[in-house]
Amino acid sequence: MTAQETAIKTRTSGMKRYLREVRAELKKVSWPDKKELSAYTGVVFISVIVAALVIWLMDTGFAETLKLLLRR
Repeated sequence: MTAQETAIKTRTSGMKRYLREVRAELKKVSWPDKKELSAYTGVVFISVIVAALVIWLMDTGFAETLKLLLRR
């Protein structure tokens, strides 16, 4: 067996081992039920809307401040 074949075989067996370990870890995950998922999704949407409004207000405030400063 050449060094290249050995490297390929090692890489393949390493990938199989990695995927087995990933699968084992995913079995340990506590997945949310439908009700929890809906609640979490709502929280994310509301948070995104609030963050967008804050950024918009700050942007508008800075733009107006710059307009006032540049008029002088």
